[in-house]
Amino acid sequence: MSLKETVEKGLFCSYMMKSVEIYTDGSCKQNPGPGGWGAVLVYNGKEKELCGGEAGTTNNRMELTAVIRALQALKEPCKVTLTSDSRYVCDGMGKGWAAGWKKRGWKKGDGSPALNPDLWETLLELCDRHTVEFVWVKGHAGHPYNERCDTMAQAEAERYR
Repeated sequence: MSLKETVEKGLFCSYMMKSVEIYTDGSCKQNPGPGGWGAVLVYNGKEKELCGGEAGTTNNRMELTAVIRALQALKEPCKVTLTSDSRYVCDGMGKGWAAGWKKRGWKKGDGSPALNPDLWETLLELCDRHTVEFVWVKGHAGHPYNERCDTMAQAEAERYR
């Protein structure tokens, strides 16, 4: 395949993109209630931590916010391996649920409203910019980055109590 054909098919970009690992977690006290999120970005052996929170939110909103903020921190399109303990996030994106909800006007398959369409919309846009593989990891099972993100998320949630 020629270079021109490779670029036209969009294959060239994935070879030239930087590979970044992202780890995220969200937390909420009382759900809904005060919440926090944490993320660790790893590129070329360097780590960057991000965290934040809100006074009135849900666990799922914090999980989504962690992913969104981490992807927004990337300055150029990247190839991302995103590891999270959130089935909501990993299945929502990895199994195409969010794209389906959007196509149906933010309705689930049973016709009920999909929750958090504002965040899903933003995440779908970011995943159009980046090449993202979602990897689920069991929470509170000793995964070092997941534990670190959980600690940040818990601390942020406490700040909003």
